[in-house]
Amino acid sequence: MSARTLVTGIGVAAPSGLGVEDFWAATRIGKNAIGHVTRFDASSYPSRLAGEIHGFDPGEHLPGRLVPQTDRVTQLALVATDCAFEDAGLAPGDLHPCDMGVVTAAGSGGFEFGENELRKLWRQGPKHVSAYQSFAWFYAVNTGQIAVRNDLRGPTGVLVGDQAGGLDALAQARRRLRKGSRLIATGGFDASVCSLGWAAHLAGGHMSTSHEPERAYLPFDEAASGYVPGEGGALIILEDEESAAARGARNVYAEFAGYGATLDPRPGSGREPGLRRAVETALADAGCHPAEVDVVFADGAGVPRLDREEAGAITAVFGPLGVPVTAPKTTTGRLGAGAAPVDVVSAVLAMREGLIPPTTNVEPSPAYDIDLVAVRPRTASVRTALVLARGRGGFNSAVVLRALD
Repeated sequence: MSARTLVTGIGVAAPSGLGVEDFWAATRIGKNAIGHVTRFDASSYPSRLAGEIHGFDPGEHLPGRLVPQTDRVTQLALVATDCAFEDAGLAPGDLHPCDMGVVTAAGSGGFEFGENELRKLWRQGPKHVSAYQSFAWFYAVNTGQIAVRNDLRGPTGVLVGDQAGGLDALAQARRRLRKGSRLIATGGFDASVCSLGWAAHLAGGHMSTSHEPERAYLPFDEAASGYVPGEGGALIILEDEESAAARGARNVYAEFAGYGATLDPRPGSGREPGLRRAVETALADAGCHPAEVDVVFADGAGVPRLDREEAGAITAVFGPLGVPVTAPKTTTGRLGAGAAPVDVVSAVLAMREGLIPPTTNVEPSPAYDIDLVAVRPRTASVRTALVLARGRGGFNSAVVLRALD
């Protein structure tokens, strides 16, 4: 197999849109999708905003027997996967099932399903707990359900690294292609907008307590005070270049050109965070000079200390104001394992259109020497994009995407 790994299909389920075109129509103009929580009563919690996917009825997209077996996160993952395979122009029988696999990332698994079954356990007893609880809660459930639904019998896997896990999954998919697989469906999803998930978010101590949807999640802004959670993610079809050419792939969005990952040192050690090294590793893996990068899709933690670290890493590699930076996730909230794959989708669509989506609602702080694309989109030739992601526990990941002629 050749060394080049290509993006040949994309599917997305995000607060800003279900499906690629709806998602991009909102993202390219920075349409805000953050609002007050409606999926449960959050009135007693200090944080009450989320990026929710409204109007999603799984019964309209999935077989009726599958709906009661799955959590919302799996339902979103399956619908996005259907979209990605359709986008890639793949039908059953086009490739042998053993030549195709799936690798996803997850931060938690089926939180809402598990919460509902726990309520039944406490209130009604164990005989009332669904048998599907045995797997619907599991962080690997999306990989399994995607594989079964699409008859993917090749390599499978799941990675857990919070926000960074979504990029790690793509890198693992590339490894499987280099070992002989022809196609890997990969990406990440999370959906923890429920009371159990909310308790987990609050325990981390980094959630915004603002009740203003337009001023709650503000990375690289002097008013930054935490993040807003969201739900959803993206599924991306990666193929070996020779395999894609052999089947006549109709869409080739970009090359997955480089990847780097590091861990931050122990807190209090005085050592530099690992994000800069992750960026340099990804650039080296892609054979890419920093001057070739046209845009950076930032992790955008919305926490002042983490924003300083990220801005410092970007400046160290590219120089002050050296490259346009954007964080379109300010319109959706942070989607856990789904965030970085959504940024990858945004990056390849930015290449397609020649437009960098904005970091909505943010007033860039002069304390950060970065060229933040804020307020409105910016027309630009995007040939090479860098996507960054950081996860709780010190995970750092970076991916380089390159346009193809």
